[in-house]
Amino acid sequence: MADAIVAWVAALMTLMIFSFLYKDNPFYKFAEHLFVGVSAAYWMVVGFWTTLVPNLLGKVWPGWTASTFPFVGVDPNTPSNWYYIFAGVLGILLLTRLIRPIAYLSRWALAFIVGWAAGTNLTRYLQSDFIKQVDNTIRPIIEIGDGGFALVPTVTSIVIVFGVLCGLVYFFFSKPHTGVLGGASRVGIWVLMITFGASFGYTVMARISLLTGRMESLIEIFRAPFGPF
Repeated sequence: MADAIVAWVAALMTLMIFSFLYKDNPFYKFAEHLFVGVSAAYWMVVGFWTTLVPNLLGKVWPGWTASTFPFVGVDPNTPSNWYYIFAGVLGILLLTRLIRPIAYLSRWALAFIVGWAAGTNLTRYLQSDFIKQVDNTIRPIIEIGDGGFALVPTVTSIVIVFGVLCGLVYFFFSKPHTGVLGGASRVGIWVLMITFGASFGYTVMARISLLTGRMESLIEIFRAPFGPF
């Protein structure tokens, strides 16, 4: 009976969300607010037990944390790292945002977090979004395989290099886009549109997979005349 109630509640929540396809209505707003509230509460609890306790208390007081919260998996023999208290102080400063007289203190923690994230992610994004792109264009135009001339890799290389150059020409505004420069610019627009379309299509397919999962769940619930009952 408990599983049946959970299944029916899930089905009703899904239908309430889908009701927005008709128009905005109280059922959709109720399901939306319930989903946001439950998700926020759930991830707050998960973050407390999987991040705050093991990564703060477990680093500063590993012995006490392991004996008090044995289910978090902290090694009691780990040496104490007192500098983690600095991270705890920054976290407390973030909460001062809720107290108006001292809300300005949260800016210090926020500035540190933003600066740290920007600095540490710079190298990662530089490797994945810049150097990797340059590496894919610095390649031989004519590809030679084990059996000699490789047609398909050669055509791929030519398309990549030509598309990148045309895309760069589109963003070259020092000269008017006329003549050969204008033709390359128009090709660059097509390259950009194809890229954006492929990215958008990938996003749509990901959302369709979520829709498919929800529909399969509803079909399983309503397959029998009275559902899971």
